[in-house]
Amino acid sequence: MTSPPRSSYPSGATGPRSIEDRWEQFYRYGPYAVLTLSVLVGGVAADLIMTRTEMYVAGALVVAAYGLQLWWGRARPRTAPGAPAGVAYYAARTVLAFALSWLNPFFAIYAALNYFDVEPLLPKRFVRAGLLTTAATLAGSQSGGLPPASLMNWVAFCVLYIVNATLALFFWHVGMREEEKARVQAETIAELERTNLRLEEAMAENAALHAQLLVQAREAGVDDERRRLAAEIHDTLAQGLTGIIAQLQVVTSLSDRDPETARLHLERAAALARHSLGEARRSVHNLAPVALEHDELAGALGKTVAGWAEQHRVRADFTVTGTVEPVHDEIAATLLRIAGEALANAGRHSGASRVGVTLSFMDDELTLDVRDDGRGFDPATATPAGRTGGFGLGGMRARAERIAGAVEVESEPGGGTAVSARVPLVRNPVNSTPVVPGQVGPDRRTVPS
Repeated sequence: MTSPPRSSYPSGATGPRSIEDRWEQFYRYGPYAVLTLSVLVGGVAADLIMTRTEMYVAGALVVAAYGLQLWWGRARPRTAPGAPAGVAYYAARTVLAFALSWLNPFFAIYAALNYFDVEPLLPKRFVRAGLLTTAATLAGSQSGGLPPASLMNWVAFCVLYIVNATLALFFWHVGMREEEKARVQAETIAELERTNLRLEEAMAENAALHAQLLVQAREAGVDDERRRLAAEIHDTLAQGLTGIIAQLQVVTSLSDRDPETARLHLERAAALARHSLGEARRSVHNLAPVALEHDELAGALGKTVAGWAEQHRVRADFTVTGTVEPVHDEIAATLLRIAGEALANAGRHSGASRVGVTLSFMDDELTLDVRDDGRGFDPATATPAGRTGGFGLGGMRARAERIAGAVEVESEPGGGTAVSARVPLVRNPVNSTPVVPGQVGPDRRTVPS
């Protein structure tokens, strides 16, 4: 059999390191012990199988073997596996063991050393030759000595040689496979250690990135909430206050000559103030517009259009096309806010005499169109949102984009304005019963389409 090379075991492992240390001790002291044992056993039987001359020759060979071992004990620490010095030591020890076994078969004990260190001493291409040579020495000793004395001894030598060579090659092959397995295992462990190190580094880097992303997400959330509240205040308080101011201006101009009309406008201003207060509370809590508390989108839009027409004394038509369905609260709130802003812009800037609002239900899309016949404007020269503190067109686009929608504006000086919002049709799972479409005319009442 062959011993595992020292490089076969991963460093730092307690079990393999203990085995490696024991092999190291065997390589250092084992040859002396085995040679001494063979000398003692061979000396007991020397008078029976050796002549006096053979004893003298054997004694000289034993002295040479001890000398060879002393030399190798000093040279081995400086000799790499498979180096010429190791090959020379193995070859010299093989010759001495063969010659001693020829003189006395019990010296085959010493020859068996060649099984244990053939691999670290010889290059790989010479290992089989070393094993077969050692097998021949042991087979000769086991068959009665070298040379075989009779035909039966020759037959026994051949059979024993085959057995010894087969066993030696088999165990060497097993040892090679175990060595390869240990090498692969050591490489796998080393690769796992490198992978774990890279994973730890990646985890540390990801932790830092995660912390940075959390800070950015928190800042983005705060910024988005600020924009939401600003838009809500613009769509509720600002519009309500604008209406209140308009009503109070009328009261101021009519208070002396028409007290009854002035009182009516004061009541409207108070109603607008109460409505704006309710919207402000709902905006702070991120609730749906008050108009959606008791109506679906179509009904809420109809009431919004009717209220705007009454406030501004402008004809406003509201039309619904397609099969009306209850939609998600966020979709409804967004379209209602966009409609309110578009109507507010028309009331403040367009000077229109007629406004049309159309809500279209399609297979997977909702479309809201707000058109007026006012003075119009050039969209390319419109002031961007935020440039003057306003949230008009930019606010409408931002609201639509939050729900994967879009807002388009078509206008030209003297040609009126058309605002079109397109958003996904997300149905409300609470109530999916279709509603019959209808139309709100100038009298603010819904009529079948």
